[in-house]
Amino acid sequence: MSETTRNRLRIVYMGTPDFAVPAFNALAASHDDVVGVVTRPDRRRGRGKKVKPTAVKRAAEAVYVPLFQPEDINTEESIEAITKWAPDVIVVAAYGQILRAPILELPDHGCINIHASLLPRYRGAAPINWAIARGEKESGVTIMKMDEGLDTGPMLLKKKTLIGPLETAGELHDRLALMGAELIVDVMRLIHLDSLNPVSQVDENATYAPMLSKSDGHIDWNLSAADIAHRIRGFNPWPGTYSTLMGDDIEEERIKFHLARALSGEDHGTDHKPGTVVRADRGDGQLWIACGDGVLDCIELQAPGRKAMSAADFLNGHAISAGHRFDGA
Repeated sequence: MSETTRNRLRIVYMGTPDFAVPAFNALAASHDDVVGVVTRPDRRRGRGKKVKPTAVKRAAEAVYVPLFQPEDINTEESIEAITKWAPDVIVVAAYGQILRAPILELPDHGCINIHASLLPRYRGAAPINWAIARGEKESGVTIMKMDEGLDTGPMLLKKKTLIGPLETAGELHDRLALMGAELIVDVMRLIHLDSLNPVSQVDENATYAPMLSKSDGHIDWNLSAADIAHRIRGFNPWPGTYSTLMGDDIEEERIKFHLARALSGEDHGTDHKPGTVVRADRGDGQLWIACGDGVLDCIELQAPGRKAMSAADFLNGHAISAGHRFDGA
């Protein structure tokens, strides 16, 4: 039996948001030892701008794992602090900083990342969002050994899952977080067995998932109804999608769109300008908006100062009718 098989792995865990919590909890409950956690510094968040700990910090404190919260993970001071934990492996999940060579080369088994996509597709900061926003039918989690590139290292384990036809990024996020927790425990077991089989990524198949900004949520009604419906789900809950309702006889309001489906132009034909309301039926609870190609069937919306509501409830509370329009076309 090898030395690795006999002993517990000393794991340093690096993560920050909610996505990283299930994997931390799974490792903390395993037979290996999470000897330290690195997470981003506490920040002011929310409307009250109160200082709040990261999700991973709260999880680590709950099981009394030592914490380190550097502003910069790649300084000499940070490297020295992590070296004192003598990690056999560093596990990374949505930590929020790029790791340089001195950190990557520190543990014997390297740094292993939990990435929420089927690499090499959707490398980058927002893989869950862009997979849905671009109309992918499946997603998944890849466990990879990190190198100095952006999500370019060899893959250690991968698992697929279908994306539901009305599944939002928030819902897929939660499923993939749990999937990542299962896979990272499997990878630790394979390390003990000396049975990892790294597979190089094919760079020619790579796509990029850039970081999102609030402006990404502004709906362009010139896009097809299918593209807009994908983006509404992909940007739910953040940054959210929105457009301003306008008309000569109504007050302008910025409306948030939480869920919608695409209807084909042939079946629900319209020659209206994109962004125009073509159906506002309170009896059936149907709100349809013309797009560059096809019609958007709104399912869930939110008015300013209100909670998200069904299209039927929205129509009952708003004097909206065919011919009104939304900006962004």
